[in-house]
Amino acid sequence: MSISETIRNRRSIGKVKPDPISRTHIEQILEAGIWAPNHRLTEPWKFFVLEGDGRYKLGDALANVARAEGADEDKAASARSKVERAPVIIAVAVEPVDNSKVIELEEYGAVFAAIQNMLLEIHELGLGAVWRSGEPCYHVEMNKAFGLSEKGKMLGFIYLGVPERTDQTSKRTPFAEKTEWITTYPTTSN
Repeated sequence: MSISETIRNRRSIGKVKPDPISRTHIEQILEAGIWAPNHRLTEPWKFFVLEGDGRYKLGDALANVARAEGADEDKAASARSKVERAPVIIAVAVEPVDNSKVIELEEYGAVFAAIQNMLLEIHELGLGAVWRSGEPCYHVEMNKAFGLSEKGKMLGFIYLGVPERTDQTSKRTPFAEKTEWITTYPTTSN
């Protein structure tokens, strides 16, 4: 499959089978992530591969976030059980470098690009995944659970598995509706 086909055919797949994913495939996915462009080669990403009972590291963090936000124990237990949706979860965080020459926002951009590379690799391998994010990612309890620095942030969780279905389709707004072509611009002289 060409990269163009991969980009156009990749879909978020939330329903996956409980089948295990090989370590070789997981390593290929992580390898794809580290080839994302990153300004000054800071490599600001950090990956946590959660399998089996290891998924409950995230489950407990989600439950703690829910409790911190006022949820009762039933809702906290529900938040904890979300990790059972996939046999493997790759948590992806940013750890911005401490360098005045590096713009922190570019560190985030690099990690988002790494996640996209990983999603494309997952599709290429015939696997399914969904990138989940949202408020719990950015909560201080998540940083504590994964030992992130004060500047670090969890940017998402890739729920990974063998897809239950492969017939999903999608559509996008044509690029022409989102694009402005600028071919001339008046110049001024001082």
